[in-house]
Amino acid sequence: MKRYSTYILAGIIVVLAATLTGVLVFMRNQPPAQRGFEPLVEIAQMEPDSSKWGVNFPNQYSSFLKTGTNDIDTTYGGSSQFSHLEKDPRQVILFAGYGFSKDYNDDRGHANALEDVRATLRVNETTPGTCYSCKSANNPGLWAEMGMEEFDKMKFSELGTHINETIGCANCHEAGTMRLIVTNPALDEALKAQGKDWTTFTRQEMRTVVCANCHVEYYFAGEGKYLTFPWANGTNIQDILAYYNDLGFKDWDYPETGTPMLKAQHPEYEMFTADSTHYRAGVACSDCHMPYTRDGAAKYSSHDVKSPLLTAEQSCGQCHTDVEYVVRRVNLIQEQVYTTKIATEDALVDAISAIKAAAADPNADAVLLDEARKLHRDAQFIWDFVSAENSMGFHNPEYILSILAESTDLARQAQMKAAQSVNDPSLLEVGTYYTQP
Repeated sequence: MKRYSTYILAGIIVVLAATLTGVLVFMRNQPPAQRGFEPLVEIAQMEPDSSKWGVNFPNQYSSFLKTGTNDIDTTYGGSSQFSHLEKDPRQVILFAGYGFSKDYNDDRGHANALEDVRATLRVNETTPGTCYSCKSANNPGLWAEMGMEEFDKMKFSELGTHINETIGCANCHEAGTMRLIVTNPALDEALKAQGKDWTTFTRQEMRTVVCANCHVEYYFAGEGKYLTFPWANGTNIQDILAYYNDLGFKDWDYPETGTPMLKAQHPEYEMFTADSTHYRAGVACSDCHMPYTRDGAAKYSSHDVKSPLLTAEQSCGQCHTDVEYVVRRVNLIQEQVYTTKIATEDALVDAISAIKAAAADPNADAVLLDEARKLHRDAQFIWDFVSAENSMGFHNPEYILSILAESTDLARQAQMKAAQSVNDPSLLEVGTYYTQP
């Protein structure tokens, strides 16, 4: 009887194992899960016209359209296209000899990206097509058709004849599945160079990574102006600076000093992912800048991308119970960073003035003067890594304040080297060369 029971138990186990195996095989061979609703229209892959996507996703599209008219500013940023040069005249001095000293306006919303890049005074007959890389939903299709190398080789004016749509759905989403994807080949190449496969990232990770299609530091490499992210050494500010210095790359020569300068772009991704508090907590860019909202029973991520300070209840209130405290905390951080940034700019302007004076002296010590130039180059790029980043420090306060402290130190060293090169202590005076209007 005992042996009979054992046979029965073994048989049951075999049957259950076979059943489980069958279920697993069945599940594995099922087609991918379909969306919870049937799309009204089929969207072609890399479709540049976002209004077509909007038929299936009206809430997302209607909120995206608000980026065209949202011109509300915060204390240190916003979307009104204010001039950084008028708001902070020091930057006219800091970018002398470069296009940013003539036209440097704050970015408007995504819906205005194409119009604004065509209107800037920094564009001229020599501007490469690479400057369209972060401005249009036509780009993914053009990259697929001609390759990024050919795209970048074209002149801005010539490439513009192929572009008629501003930033849109195709820059971040895969048609049909709506999966978040990397569309910028430069980002794909930079991640692969680091041994990272973005196709294995979670959806939450991708809600930050897709922003890196555009919101990053970059440069145009070689004669073909090939779009490149300087991440070969890493994404830390020191890694990026070392990359440029090893390469010997420069954006322009500063007039009257001969300093080979670097211009930072908008490294929000590098700054946020540098072990910031929110990044460590698993927060994504979209959690704050594209908060979830509701239209009746429908929950969706707002595509009216803007400062979380303008949507504090939705953006901050998802995690923080005391939103008023959070806003006060943000204001204190940004005020501290802004004050520190201005002090850094004063140090840089003093360094520039000292180097100018030394460079004009034919008896200047060439070695010391070159050391001053090198310090100026490094100091200004490190400062600009903060200045060009659009959070006024909040994306990573401790890191950003340390960057500004280092920049100030390097700028003062540059001023000292310049003074030593001509043995003129008067060049060490602070604040002599710039007076706030």
